[in-house]
Amino acid sequence: MFDLMIRNGKIIDGTGSPWFYGDIGVKDGRIERIGKLSSWEAKEVIDAKGQVVSPGFIDMHTHSDLVILDEPLIEAKVRQGITTDLLGQDGIAAAPLPEEFVSPWRKNMAGLNGTPPIDWDWRTVGDYLNKIESNNPSYNLAVLAPHGNIRMEVMGLDNRPATDEEIKQMQDVLRRSLEEGAVGLSTGLIYPPCCFAEMKELEALCKVIAEYGVPLVIHQRSEGDEILESMQELIDMMKRCGAHLHFSHLKNCGKDNWYKTPDVLKKIDQARVEGLEVTFDQYPYTAGSTMLSAILPPWAHDGGSEKMLERLTDSVLRERMVSEMATALKGWDSISKWAGWDGIIITSVDSTERQHVVGKTIIQIAELENRTDYANVALDLILHEKNAVGMIDFVMNEESIKAILAHPAGTIGSDGLLGGEPHPRAYGSFPRILGKYVREEKVLPLESMIRRMTSQPARIIGLQDRGILREGMAADIVIFDPDQIIDQATFERPRQYNIGIDTVIVNGQVVIEGEQAYRKAAGKVIRREYKGVQSGEKQQVTVE
Repeated sequence: MFDLMIRNGKIIDGTGSPWFYGDIGVKDGRIERIGKLSSWEAKEVIDAKGQVVSPGFIDMHTHSDLVILDEPLIEAKVRQGITTDLLGQDGIAAAPLPEEFVSPWRKNMAGLNGTPPIDWDWRTVGDYLNKIESNNPSYNLAVLAPHGNIRMEVMGLDNRPATDEEIKQMQDVLRRSLEEGAVGLSTGLIYPPCCFAEMKELEALCKVIAEYGVPLVIHQRSEGDEILESMQELIDMMKRCGAHLHFSHLKNCGKDNWYKTPDVLKKIDQARVEGLEVTFDQYPYTAGSTMLSAILPPWAHDGGSEKMLERLTDSVLRERMVSEMATALKGWDSISKWAGWDGIIITSVDSTERQHVVGKTIIQIAELENRTDYANVALDLILHEKNAVGMIDFVMNEESIKAILAHPAGTIGSDGLLGGEPHPRAYGSFPRILGKYVREEKVLPLESMIRRMTSQPARIIGLQDRGILREGMAADIVIFDPDQIIDQATFERPRQYNIGIDTVIVNGQVVIEGEQAYRKAAGKVIRREYKGVQSGEKQQVTVE
């Protein structure tokens, strides 16, 4: 007898193969049988007639790192059909975290990951994974080793080149983090302290991930003005290292840069022809979202958030920031220049007295204060909130989104910030793609898009038992109506769940059933295991 039976579904197995009708029997958290199972019995039966049954979706770019320690079931994620989140993004994440840096690092992370009421009592990646596990999550979590945290452990938050000895120490911390279960390395070259690193530092770390056979997941230094140059320097570096390059939230920002999108995709194609594995993730919106302090030039972040806040009180340094934000710098993208002050919306602040600015543009906030010095309005907000400010920035176009979405090397990441009035991608990314871009605009067939959400991300981060509906695999399953599925979250009302996803199953347990959400301890912390890893040699990798 099965624990759970799904009958009469249109099965899309995650490989890209055409759908077929069948039943799925689940026992002890795994798929035991797929086929015509009408003569079999089960403790629980779900009739999926008229619906698609697919593997659970894997979110390749998330910012649930702190919220998951407070909320074991993040409904905004799981109701999208997401059964696995990939944490540790952009090089600035939860672990490793030396005790002496807890206070400044909390401020540095606040704009991306919020300020949930949690104890910051972990130090290593292993500690952090254990803490997630002890909170009994309702869905699966994997983590990347973040470059910024590794750099901070070795040399603090200063803006200076690493010495050769410090680089060797960073390699050791990276190896330790991978051995503790991390599934790759992340960096964000617009965020401190990652943006302080020379390329030789990043290349040394990438030589380590080449040993382990895992990807570099990177927010590259330019996503607009110098995007082609930024991509090429990374491609050249990764050819030297022999490691897998994965671009975070691939996009082409700024109206004056939109014409470059075909060349962006050609860069990926050419690198793959030349033997380098290059992949990416993407979210389906014309606006991005990050911490408001990302509008500041890199030098302003030297020494961490406390030093940055001190510089905002210096009139001379503030005037320099305003000037450089208006013109940009070589090697640095100015988000405020791309979006304009009417294209930046505040999504979250920490204080109670400034909650009225949430949902407003910088220009609207300035009007409330009878001001026209928009850049200084933004800087004042960062200072007042001690860097705990999130924003949305409108910098992309629909034609580029569809062109990138159609590329076969892509995966999907919500990149959802969960605090305040968030970007709607936190609630709607996966349903939006299946409803708007698959059903309505026919960018790709349904089977091809499901592959991008399931087996492709599983392969990239080494999840050998997930991402495909096949006997023996973990029973992470989504049941949805392909004729109805669509997002409802908007920029005006972002906290709205989708239509059309009826059931979400994690490791054989139903956690979403219609309007009901069950906070079961169904999820797993996925630790990647590496066997036989030796410098310069190919290794066998297994996952539990």
